[in-house]
Amino acid sequence: MRPKGLLDRPEEIEGAALEGLIAQHLIAWKDYSDEAHEISFWRTRSGVEVDFIVYGPKGFWAIEVKNSKNISPKDLKPLNAFLKDYPMAKGILLYRGKITTSQRGIVCMPCEEFLQNLVPNVPLI
Repeated sequence: MRPKGLLDRPEEIEGAALEGLIAQHLIAWKDYSDEAHEISFWRTRSGVEVDFIVYGPKGFWAIEVKNSKNISPKDLKPLNAFLKDYPMAKGILLYRGKITTSQRGIVCMPCEEFLQNLVPNVPLI
């Protein structure tokens, strides 16, 4: 969606596109659900950032999107930081892999699976 520059690496563009796709589907989920939910992001002064925070009657989730087929420990750091401050939230890491797993209480699932199961009026996970 953003202009592509000469110095942009393809994975940077693909990562932004994947986040945009997830954002579009989360907004549609929110808009088609009967109960109001808020969608935002979270960033600390030091620059640690979580892509999406979803809060409302159906639940409280922190969602990080990675354009990678594998999960590394550094991918979980933003969610771990958020969950330290908000332990009542559920952490979700969406990635381009094929396996749904849990690492340190964070649900790691393929983007495709997440999107296929995103249904209005049903909790995200």
